[in-house]
Amino acid sequence: MEANPSLLETVGVGDLVLLDPLSEESLLQNLKERFKHQEIYTYIGNVVISVNPYKPLPIYSPETVEEYRNCSFFALKPHIYAIADDAYRSLRDRDRDQCILITGESGAGKTEASKQVMSFVAAVCGKGEEVNQVKEQLLKSNPVLEAFGNAKTIRNDNSSRFGKYMDVAFNFKGEPLGGVISNYLLEKSRVVRHVKGERNFHIFYQLLAGGSDQLLRELKLQRDCGRYGYLGRDGASLPGVDDAANFRAIEDAMRVIGFSPAEVRALLEVTAVVLKLGNVQLTSQFEASGVESCSIQETQALREICQQIGLEDSVLERALCSRTVEAKKEKVVMSLNISQGYYGRDALAKNIYNRLFNWLVNRINESIKVDTSEQRKVMGVLDIYGFEIFQDNSFEQFVINYCNEKLQQVFILMTLKEEQEEYVREGIQWTPVAFFDNSIICSLIEDSKAGILAMLDEECLRPGLVNEGTFLGKLDQVFASHKHYESRATQNAQRIMDASLAGTCFRIHHYAGKVTYNVTGFVEKNNDLLFRDLSQAMWKTRHALLRSFFPEGDPQKASLRRPPTAGSQFKSSVATLTKNLYSKNPNYIRCIKPNDRKQPFVFMDELVQMQVRYLGLLENVRVRRAGYAYRQGYEPCLERYKMLCRQTWPKWKGSARDGVQTLLSDLCIPSAELAYGRTKIFIRSPSTLFDLEERRRLRVAELATLIQKMYRGWKCRTHYQLMRKSQIIISAWFRGYAQKKRYGQMKMSVLLIQAYIRGWKARKLLQELKHEKHQSKASAIIAAYWKGYKTRKKYRKYFRSVASVTLANFIYRRLVQKFFLGLKNNLPPMLVTDRTWPAAPYKFLANTNEELKKIFYPWKCKKYRDQMTPQRKAVLQDKLCASELFKGKKALYAKSVQQPFQGEYLGLQKNPKYRTLHAAAEGKLVLADTVRKVNRANGKTVPQLFLLTKAHIILADPKAAQPKTVISLSDVNRVSVTRFSDGFFVLHLNETSRVGTKGDFLLISDHLIEVVTRLHQTLLETTQKTLDLQVADEFSTQFSKGSVAIRVVETAEKKGTAPVCKKKGSRTMEVLVH
Repeated sequence: MEANPSLLETVGVGDLVLLDPLSEESLLQNLKERFKHQEIYTYIGNVVISVNPYKPLPIYSPETVEEYRNCSFFALKPHIYAIADDAYRSLRDRDRDQCILITGESGAGKTEASKQVMSFVAAVCGKGEEVNQVKEQLLKSNPVLEAFGNAKTIRNDNSSRFGKYMDVAFNFKGEPLGGVISNYLLEKSRVVRHVKGERNFHIFYQLLAGGSDQLLRELKLQRDCGRYGYLGRDGASLPGVDDAANFRAIEDAMRVIGFSPAEVRALLEVTAVVLKLGNVQLTSQFEASGVESCSIQETQALREICQQIGLEDSVLERALCSRTVEAKKEKVVMSLNISQGYYGRDALAKNIYNRLFNWLVNRINESIKVDTSEQRKVMGVLDIYGFEIFQDNSFEQFVINYCNEKLQQVFILMTLKEEQEEYVREGIQWTPVAFFDNSIICSLIEDSKAGILAMLDEECLRPGLVNEGTFLGKLDQVFASHKHYESRATQNAQRIMDASLAGTCFRIHHYAGKVTYNVTGFVEKNNDLLFRDLSQAMWKTRHALLRSFFPEGDPQKASLRRPPTAGSQFKSSVATLTKNLYSKNPNYIRCIKPNDRKQPFVFMDELVQMQVRYLGLLENVRVRRAGYAYRQGYEPCLERYKMLCRQTWPKWKGSARDGVQTLLSDLCIPSAELAYGRTKIFIRSPSTLFDLEERRRLRVAELATLIQKMYRGWKCRTHYQLMRKSQIIISAWFRGYAQKKRYGQMKMSVLLIQAYIRGWKARKLLQELKHEKHQSKASAIIAAYWKGYKTRKKYRKYFRSVASVTLANFIYRRLVQKFFLGLKNNLPPMLVTDRTWPAAPYKFLANTNEELKKIFYPWKCKKYRDQMTPQRKAVLQDKLCASELFKGKKALYAKSVQQPFQGEYLGLQKNPKYRTLHAAAEGKLVLADTVRKVNRANGKTVPQLFLLTKAHIILADPKAAQPKTVISLSDVNRVSVTRFSDGFFVLHLNETSRVGTKGDFLLISDHLIEVVTRLHQTLLETTQKTLDLQVADEFSTQFSKGSVAIRVVETAEKKGTAPVCKKKGSRTMEVLVH
């Protein structure tokens, strides 16, 4: 184990190599303890163990990527990013090809682990337009292959039903150039049948759920999965999985990869053909000779398939119901019975889908292939099906478990080889390790002469009657004494009674445990035969893609040579894969499934214990600890533990190796516990390492105390010096400030005294001048009064005493008469909008003029009203009501003044479509208009018909013209509107009403002023209550799930004429108006 201080500070033991004591129980308990604390990753040296949490964890953020980027493998706590970074840096900096092997049983999280590895590599491997394009294509290949190659099984909702190995090529700078994908053994039998509770491949459900209506019409498909025999009646949907959204994501991914629209369309057409083949039903009949034959029961599905692929119905029907046999250069057409017919139909569906998947992989490889010839390095990622043990195991489980045996062999040999190479490199003597070698099991299966696969091929090629019974008998004969093989016959020979082993089964003792295989179907699945008539029929189609899948159907290239069996093909692929893996530096991720119920953070001890055993984790730890459990470079070791020795602390001046030797000698550690390599120190037992860590912890505490003491002293001294310096500065500034303030006060006093003296002198002078002026003015007034008195006394004897009053009254009467005559001739116009009035010519007539003005305007309005019709009066009454409700409160009111209220905007009487709505109004219709109802969940709007009657408010579907919601006027609580020029309003309902339980209604109307005015008038007329109208920018509404605040925001952007509603969290909705 390398240096990893963080592993010693995490929950439990981060690296199982340091587990002490080491046993299966302690290993299991350590994994369980870490899993409970959401630590899902654990190391065995440089091997990562991943326990599936069955829920998303916040440990894959961009910040985490940057944290593990270019970081030592053991510097941080265990993470899958660490092994991905180590592999990438080894490839980039050391020029070594890498491979990452991800193994584990179904549902252990292998697919997710491969995604995380690829996403990390994509995040750290450089940037640029071309580089980003390559990374995007590599990442987008995953969802496409998952759609066509993954399915829901009992153990896993997204189980890979094929093996995938991706080689990604990089240039010398570590930038991706492209890649190539290899696929292994697609489980094509799932196309025609699957276990109850499982699903077919994802693409079928995604196409039916996410395809547009037009696409499904063109493909002659229907959305109901229950209509298709290959999909079954149950399990059409997965909880938490949106098949429609996934289908759209697949379309986007194929576009990014480089698929043309024609290729995508052809791909979906072939998928639809496979789906509809399951609906081709056969019926049994007897020919004149008495031989049983079959025919198509219902030709509809057959006709749709033939129209889709451009083939005559009779050609495909003949190929499905008969078979041409060549004997001595003569061709004989044989009728098939119903079981043979169904076999041919299913074989055709499986072959089409298998070849479609192979074409898809090859098409992706064309897009991501490396176009340059420059030298490149390769990183391979292997995501392949895990070890499978079911209640009934067939040929598919046999070859899958054979592949896992080979991978386990690679793991054992490569781990031992890596460990031995490090010991040799460091000059440490290698201690041989005893381990279980599973090569005997691999030979049992793959031996070219006496292996199970070889005998299965031989049985398939043998003439005469061939069945699984003869094959099982041959296995019993050859492997009668093999210690890893069991059957009923071998047990009987050894006088062993085992009721769990049926007569049609055999059992192999795999490294992961005993697995019982049922030989039923082995020969058929290994042959994987497709009748030549079906191949030739597919060759005759006018569908270019489908025709290219069946080159053997070309009559000019017809060959009687038997195609290779499925077992031999898979064996060859596994051999190529292992050879490829041996040529690269391996990195391992071992995935563990914690429970069978797919529940988050549930740890089942027995299940995990079984996986720990067959993954060989305990043996792996023992291999790592065979010689020395802990190893570390001299420099990091000295840096970590140098404080334990006075000679090395605080700084060692010699070489790092000498410093480590001096340090460990001073600590009196037995020499048997240590070994000094060329670049690393090796420590034999974990207890020695833990002792070092405990000493370091105590020493660090001592040093921390010393540092704190020195720091506190320095801080106090510094604080005192700062306070003293500050006090001196403050004193100097205060004294200067005091003197300046005193000088300022003295100056202000002098200036004040001077100002008071100058003011006194000026006031005294002013008083003298005023006195002189008053004396002069008083003398002039006295003289004037005296002269007036003398004049009045002289002329009083010539006039009567009342003459002045009579004269004044005469003048007043004449002026009033002149005023009224002038007003008669200059009255304002009779227009009610004209409020002008002539001004009074004399001041004493001002009050009279105002009273006449007040009398004239009402009289003029009465004259105008007497001339109006009753209809015109009603219109103005409505406008008056709208004015009382909205004038000065809502900006939209000014625009609505010139618009007449029509009331009926839908034409209910003229349009027969609305006959039902017209009848529902019952002759009491007040207003009919189209509004837009706001969705309470996401803010989107849908059109609705709004009908206001004397007793109800009716909301109806515009397409169906049927009432959806009927609200009694007595249930209306209040109406809320904004103060802007928008049509948004909220209809608040009483919570006790039947409709009110669903919540308030958010509506948008183009005639808001008229709608609310009519509602107010109708409510007043029917219930004698006025409408409670709220005009505000923020108000509360009641939805079915609780109260939601509506906040109106004015924006300068015009996104259409209607307001835009956006949901902000679960308790707030914004309404954008302009």
